[in-house]
Amino acid sequence: MDNNNNLVRFLLTFFLGWIGSIVINHTSLKPEGYTSRTLAYFFLSVITFGIYGLVASICNFTFDPGKQRNIGYKKDESAQTADAPAQKDAEPEI
Repeated sequence: MDNNNNLVRFLLTFFLGWIGSIVINHTSLKPEGYTSRTLAYFFLSVITFGIYGLVASICNFTFDPGKQRNIGYKKDESAQTADAPAQKDAEPEI
């Protein structure tokens, strides 16, 4: 099922770009713990003459929520705080 979602996300972002990214973020296609980077699709695609949008769309095929980073996506703030290791109280060195 996840591969089908990756294919649908690829098609949306490849053919619709940043509009497809908005669709992903407001439907069940949004990966749990991640948000599609709509502004990056818009601005970086313009600056790089479409290369960013093409690369980010293709990377939808290999999207893996277990990876630290996924091109075209950012971790939700709630997921970032959950993934951050708890810091211990630092003991002063003598």
